[in-house]
Amino acid sequence: MKKLTPTLRFGIAWMVLVFVLAIHVVDEMATDFLPFYNSLVTSIQVDYDWFPMPVISMPVWLNGLGAALVALLLSSPLVFEGKRYMRPIAFIFGGLMVLNAFGHIGASFYLGKAVPGVYSSPLLLIAAIYLLLMAHRDRQVTNA
Repeated sequence: MKKLTPTLRFGIAWMVLVFVLAIHVVDEMATDFLPFYNSLVTSIQVDYDWFPMPVISMPVWLNGLGAALVALLLSSPLVFEGKRYMRPIAFIFGGLMVLNAFGHIGASFYLGKAVPGVYSSPLLLIAAIYLLLMAHRDRQVTNA
């Protein structure tokens, strides 16, 4: 059996996180994330008018997430080809997904109830950490 190269593992980790992000989006849709998010943003803006997060409509939210998922999927061949510029993008992608997962989990603990999107957040966290590790290992090998 052929051993997986660090670059191949990096590509697989990228695809896993893209797939898990798609699952997370479905989880958010199924648990009414957008109304929860919009009411939270609106209530924060009452006290802090400088708060930079916008209220988002359903079409904007779905189109934005759909476009992001397509872009991430279409960029996967670049990861599998070992393009060096994809590593910083992977670190940003993985880092944002770690923050996303912790946001859902932390909000659930803070509010004392499961917030929309929390069910898939542990999987999102694991997949994001896996991508970060594989991107780091690929960097170590290709820079050596």
